[in-house]
Amino acid sequence: MLFWILVAALTAALAVILLYPLLRGAKAADNIRAGEAAVYRDQLRELDRDLNGGLITPEEADYARAEIGRRLIAVSADEPAETPKPARHHHFTEAFVLLVLPVLGLCLYLTTGRPDLPSQPLEARLENPGNDVAVLITKAERHLAEKPDDGKGWDVLAPIYFRTMRVNDAQVAYRNAIQLLGPSPVRLDGLAETLMAVSDGVVTEEARQVLEQSLTLEPDNPRARFYIALSMEQAGRPNEARQAFEALAKQSPADAPWLPLVNEHIAMNGGAKSGANPAAPGANPAAPGANPAAPGNPTQQDVAAAETMSAGDRQQMIRGMVDSLDAKLSEDPNNFEGWVRLVRSYAVLNDKDRAAGALKRGLAAFPPPGEQGRQLLALARELGIATEGATQ
Repeated sequence: MLFWILVAALTAALAVILLYPLLRGAKAADNIRAGEAAVYRDQLRELDRDLNGGLITPEEADYARAEIGRRLIAVSADEPAETPKPARHHHFTEAFVLLVLPVLGLCLYLTTGRPDLPSQPLEARLENPGNDVAVLITKAERHLAEKPDDGKGWDVLAPIYFRTMRVNDAQVAYRNAIQLLGPSPVRLDGLAETLMAVSDGVVTEEARQVLEQSLTLEPDNPRARFYIALSMEQAGRPNEARQAFEALAKQSPADAPWLPLVNEHIAMNGGAKSGANPAAPGANPAAPGANPAAPGNPTQQDVAAAETMSAGDRQQMIRGMVDSLDAKLSEDPNNFEGWVRLVRSYAVLNDKDRAAGALKRGLAAFPPPGEQGRQLLALARELGIATEGATQ
């Protein structure tokens, strides 16, 4: 009942605001010339005061009085003798505001709204959040505001912050969890990924130190080893990066889900892919690197030539290969492996705009409802590429 009272009050207030200019009528406008005449009369009185005070001579006073009198006569002669106009009533507009607008608003609410839905204040929603992630986060935040020393709460909330792209909050949550519960590979890796997300995918020095700390706790941690190798690649040290990626590929199982990505970085840094045999057990035929003959993949001659190049020449060669793959996909977009490779290549080259463009074109060829489209979106999220607007 209170809701409908508020709706009626708001509707009445809005109607008054809209009708006020119409109901107040057409008031007579101020006579501008009458105001001018009053100004001239004030000037005559001021002139008399100046003459009496000796500020001007009688001759100057006579001249000024004649000029002011001339202007006063001209204004008084031109004053119109108008009668006030009767107020105009806008009956149709008033009826529209009073009747039609409220009825339209009510019909719209009854059509799109839920008048039968009971009110759900925040406290009630916090008691029974259901699957509402935002309410769950709010509930956890309230709990941690009351008990900031609850390390498990920070540990649970940190990855949720990260998945919802609240990276600054995720960074604080990971640091609190590490401080209260102690470092662990999962927490350290999460903090490192958060630091990289803040820096647009760059493995900063702080992130590298966190990853190295994670490796001291778990030397075979593939995630930490991958990001450390990636930091070498981003720092322009392709030989060291290739060796680090190759070492990771050797320690990884043949069906490891991260192996295709590792193989891509090995090839980009001038090495030969490990485990790229499409007939190998557990190989993913949709993964990049699973088919060396796919358009845009480096040939053995390319790899051999890259080994003899300088870092700058090798980077230029990689850019040329990526541009060539882009051109081939423009001609033949029905190459899923090629789109995966192109998006990842632009991301590695830190060209996020082209990566987003390649993602959008790839999704046009392989829409998100399909399995391959979902894989492209998952790849974009993994690489930190914005997916907003990519599916339009």
